[in-house]
Formats: sequence, C-alpha cells, structure tokens
Amino acid sequence: MGKKQLLISSHGVDKFQIDPLLMTNLSTHTSLSSRIQSVDFIRGLVMVLMAIDHVRVYSGLPPGGPEPGIFFTRWITHFCAPAFVFLSGTSAYLYGIKLSDTSKLARYLLTRGLLLVVLELTVIRFFWTFNLDYSKFTLAGVIWMLGWCMVLLALLARLQPKVVGIIGLAIIFFQNIFSYVPSALPESMRVSFGHFWEFIYSSGLEGPSFIKILYVLVPWIGVMAAGYGFGLILQTEYAVRKKVLVSIGAIATLAFVVVGSLMILISPAEGNTPFLFQLLNQRKYPASQLYLLMTLGPAIWLMPYVEKAQNAFAKAMVIFGKVPFFFYLMHILLIHLSALLVLWFREGSMITEWYDTAPYTWMPEDHRWSLGLLYIVFIVDVIILYILCRWYESYKFKHAEKKWLKFI
Repeated sequence: MGKKQLLISSHGVDKFQIDPLLMTNLSTHTSLSSRIQSVDFIRGLVMVLMAIDHVRVYSGLPPGGPEPGIFFTRWITHFCAPAFVFLSGTSAYLYGIKLSDTSKLARYLLTRGLLLVVLELTVIRFFWTFNLDYSKFTLAGVIWMLGWCMVLLALLARLQPKVVGIIGLAIIFFQNIFSYVPSALPESMRVSFGHFWEFIYSSGLEGPSFIKILYVLVPWIGVMAAGYGFGLILQTEYAVRKKVLVSIGAIATLAFVVVGSLMILISPAEGNTPFLFQLLNQRKYPASQLYLLMTLGPAIWLMPYVEKAQNAFAKAMVIFGKVPFFFYLMHILLIHLSALLVLWFREGSMITEWYDTAPYTWMPEDHRWSLGLLYIVFIVDVIILYILCRWYESYKFKHAEKKWLKFI
C-alpha cells in the first residue's frame, strides 16, 4: 500500500483520506496527537483485574470452583486477555494513523512482537519463578501469544483496516475449523505435526515437551485483527461512536446470554451446578466464541461511558492503560515478592519451591490463603503499582526522544 496520504498542519489534522463515510463523522476532538481515553481506561481496568488472578496464583487458591467467592474472583478476571488483545489491535491501528505509513507500522509490530516473545521466555519467566532452570518449566503464556499475534498482524497491516477486521471476525467465529487440520494429514505425520500445530490451535495432539502451551494463536490473532478494524469506529464523531459502541456491546452480550442459555438447556452440566455458573463458565483455552462474546461485549459497551470520565478512579485507570506493558512486568515481580513476604510472616520461611513453575502453582490446602488475605495483598500491590506507573508514565512523556520507551 505505501504511504497513506495524510496532511498535518501545526494546528492538527487538515485532511485525512479514509473511507468517505467516515470523513463526514471525524471527531473534532480526536486527532492524531490525542489519545482516546476509553482505550486507556478499559486497558488499565483489565490490567488491574488481571492482578487479582495473579495474586490468586501465588495464594494457592484454585482457578475457580463451586464456592461463589472463588468462582467470581476467577470469573471477573476473564475480561483481561480478550479486552487487552482486542485493544492491542486497536492501538496498532491508531499508531498506524500516527505513523501514516503501513510499512513503518509493520516493522514496528514485527519488532515489538518478537521482543515480547523474547521477554516472555527470559525476564517474565524469571519474574514468575525466580529461577533459571529451564528444564523444570517454560511457558508459552499470554505475552508469548501477544507477541506472535503482533508478528502476524504485521503481515495483515498492509490490507485495508476493514478487511483486517473482517478476517479477524472470521477467525473468531470459524476457529473450530482449525481443529480439523491435522486430520487431513497422513497418520504418520500427525505426531510430528502436532509439535507445531498445538501452538496454533488445540487439536488433541501432543505438543512439544520442552514448553507448556497456555495460549494458542487462534482465535487470539482473530481478536487482535478484529480490534484493528475496530479502530475505524473510534475515528467517528463521539455521538455516532457512542451509538455504534453501545449497539455492538449490547448485541454481543445479548447473543452470549441467549446462545449460552440455549446450549445449557439442550445439554445441561451433570450435578447441581447453578445455571448462572454454567452460563458464565465458558471455555478460555482456547477461547470459545461464547467466551469472547461474554467478555468483549460488556467491555465495548462500557467504552463510551468512560470516554469523558474525570474522577479519580478513571484517572488512575488511564495511567495504568498508558503504560500497560510496564504494569505487566512490574505486577508479576511485585506480586511474587509480596507472596514470599506473606510466606515469611505466616510460615516463618520463604518456601520458594512452591512457585518454581508459576503461574502453575500448588501448595498444601492448609497453607493456602483466605480470600480476604488475597484481596488485601491485591489492594496494597495495586497502590504500589499506581505509584510506579505514574512515575513511569511521566518519565516516558518527558523523554519522548528515547525511542526504546515506545516498546515498554
């Protein structure tokens, strides 16, 4: 595609050649130099929710269960990965507009994506486990997935954003097709092929023994691509944007409730699991269509209502949302250190081996934290993270000439 035609004066945007239907609705307050607050707010909010789940990891409590407290402690964190991956695609689109060059955007996505993969296998792994013994455990986690999705998005970035968005939605809703790919191969090839394909989509094959695959790439690349196309909507005038976002969010949420309820009525779970628990307990690995409707629908629905919020809570979420990867790095390190401190107070020693394979942890049931302690540690850590992120956001703003800062 080459360079997009974009003429910018010292006072802002004079002319932006995009879809003619969007030209008439360009917001006067949404320029290339401004940020869209709702993107930062939602991203910051889900980062904070993510911290709840990662404190739970170090608490030894299970990821959900029949008890309402632990069930909803886990359930509320389901919004994190979908919203973050989706808005990463949106941010890529908005950054592409700022660059006004799809080639530069593709290089940025490729570079940052590969950097995320490397950091997942090095710094992030160390922050999770505090050990360098790769023979024990290596994880292909959310940052691994995010990095490879950025690499793939770099290949799509030369297409029209609307086309990228349609491709993303198609991958999400037809993701099950990927599970049948191995069956098209001769039996003799399936085992070796499984070592690769299990990174793409879970198909019941045996993945590589040297790494634990938590996040496959499908449907997440579809979520990021859909978010990229979603950026077009955020370029419309606020009143139009609000109507569209509310409609998309409401329809997605309603579709989840209706389809999810029908599926439960047709095939209810065994035992006495409450209907609500069955409805909310959707498959995350890999993320099912209902799971993504359940999480992305309300997130999109909320966006227009936080666009202009100016209260203290909104300002804090925006700070987190402006430096999400810095938050991610710091929150794992801080939560791990907090857990060791809690162990020292409760057990008289830091039993580091319980966290050798974090975020997969196990500890004896009588040593697990209470939910109350989990939330106390969470609140204290979020306060500390706010102080750190506010400092880093200010530092990043004051040192815009340091190009490496845009990668963290």
